[in-house]
Amino acid sequence: MTTCSDSNENRRDPYSEAFKKFIVQDWEPYSDVMPEKLPASDWTPARREKLAAEYPGTTLVIPAGPLKVRSNDTDYRFRPHTAFTYYSGLGEDREPDAVLVIRDEETTLFFRPRAPRTDREFYADSRYGEVWVGKRDSLEEMSAATQLTCRPISDLPEVLRDAGNKIRVIRDADPDVTALVDEARGDLSTALDADLERSASEARFCKDDFEIGEMKRAVDATRVGFEAVARELPNAVKNGRGERWVEGIFGLHARHLGNAVGYDTISAGGDHANTLHWIRNDGDLVDGDLLLLDAGVEVNTLYTADVTRTMPVNGKFTDAQRRVYDAVLAAQTAGIEACREGKLFADVHLAAITVLAEFFEELGILPVSAQESLAAEGGFHRRWMVHGTSHHLGLDVHDCARARAELYRGGTLKAGMIITVEPGIYFKQGDLLVPEEYRGIGIRIEDDILITDGDPVNLSESLPREADAVEQWMAKLEK
Repeated sequence: MTTCSDSNENRRDPYSEAFKKFIVQDWEPYSDVMPEKLPASDWTPARREKLAAEYPGTTLVIPAGPLKVRSNDTDYRFRPHTAFTYYSGLGEDREPDAVLVIRDEETTLFFRPRAPRTDREFYADSRYGEVWVGKRDSLEEMSAATQLTCRPISDLPEVLRDAGNKIRVIRDADPDVTALVDEARGDLSTALDADLERSASEARFCKDDFEIGEMKRAVDATRVGFEAVARELPNAVKNGRGERWVEGIFGLHARHLGNAVGYDTISAGGDHANTLHWIRNDGDLVDGDLLLLDAGVEVNTLYTADVTRTMPVNGKFTDAQRRVYDAVLAAQTAGIEACREGKLFADVHLAAITVLAEFFEELGILPVSAQESLAAEGGFHRRWMVHGTSHHLGLDVHDCARARAELYRGGTLKAGMIITVEPGIYFKQGDLLVPEEYRGIGIRIEDDILITDGDPVNLSESLPREADAVEQWMAKLEK
């Protein structure tokens, strides 16, 4: 592992004057062939035009964000701010410290272009130097890729100072850029900035055709990862710490087929499945238990899938596991059926939890009837299904999170939205209200659903959901 900053010289020998002269000599000239434009560049102008129309005469500042220190002198792998990706089209690990500036019909991308090889940065800067992190784009290359006017980031302070006080910034993206904006407009007000972040979030509710295509690619890659995990379950059991084995197998395919995982993988065996955000993934997988795998591939454009399957480690559900599984499946099926244009977002959750509450009543574990539990003053069923059934999905796994509540939780479903449907039942091992044969069983089934002007489209339907189909799928993969 290399260092990420020039400030720590303990692991680097000093550069001699002779070396400094030698290292910059006799390099092949850079190619003058320009890169192809980014796949999203045909779609980003309309997005920027729509945003600018909301704020006429206002300078909108959307930073990619800085590199973040992981520990001491090593950085996390860079991932740009979602709003920056949405409006610039830049994905993968591009482009730390860059800033997109939109004002009416004019958009400029400010970034750090590569330094000449005669510069000290070329060989000595472990964060930006070509020797350390690879060849950075020139202004001309970045412009060809993004179809944007590009300027060096060093020009940004002057541009912001000249913009007057009608400036808004995505505040949480880059503290240094936010400080420049606050200085330029002479105040520290955050209300207007929050409104820009809201607009950028709400703009992503309905996906365009490009985004839908990228989501399909993310889901297809995720299916491959799930298949690989199912094939590897015998090794996961045999080698110990099987949850980590599963996480690693899925992560391998995420990096191979896309950019990375879209969020920390939940690989939960046995009772660990009843911890909703179990990402420690340090347990064994045991023959006879279930594995709850909640995972998604993020493709290079940064759109991510979010899929959950619960599968028997040995390939066969027990009677108790199957009964709980079928209840979750029935709840999910009801939720998916409610994913229709014109329905309320909340209708999906209500459809799913109604099925679950009735199941809990059937088991005799509710202190009241299902109907009473579903009432606003009830909620007893939430002991075993505490989370919501759905969230929006796209560039973020929990997409559009800064949108107004009346448009999100209180909103209406529209064609082009992609949401998850993911009910679950979580019967913790120590829950004495649950019949003993069901304790320790945790099940969630999650799919990514595209809202259309007709029937909902299950983007992840190629991964089986019915219990019999899951068993048959696992048996086939073992051959």
